[in-house]
Amino acid sequence: MATKGRTKAGQIRKTTGKGGNYRSTKSGAGMTEKGVKAYRKANPGSKLSTAVTEKNPSGKRASRKKSFCARMSGVKGPLKDSKGKPTRKAMALRRWRC
Repeated sequence: MATKGRTKAGQIRKTTGKGGNYRSTKSGAGMTEKGVKAYRKANPGSKLSTAVTEKNPSGKRASRKKSFCARMSGVKGPLKDSKGKPTRKAMALRRWRC
């Protein structure tokens, strides 16, 4: 019998909304703090962290932000969908202040 909040394969559900593991597109996409904790619990040794959202991070957080922005900006795909709304990619870049 599967445990609550997991699929048959044992993977964490990709749910959005209140109490979910992923933010909705409107709220900036990406994982929530709860989602990161669940991922790290399911994958021991993982170094996954939440988004760097401050304006002027310093040290390792600044390096993570710079690296994420460089990688994500190069990902193929539109910044707006067919209805003119920003995509998850666009909202994630906005959340990270890229």
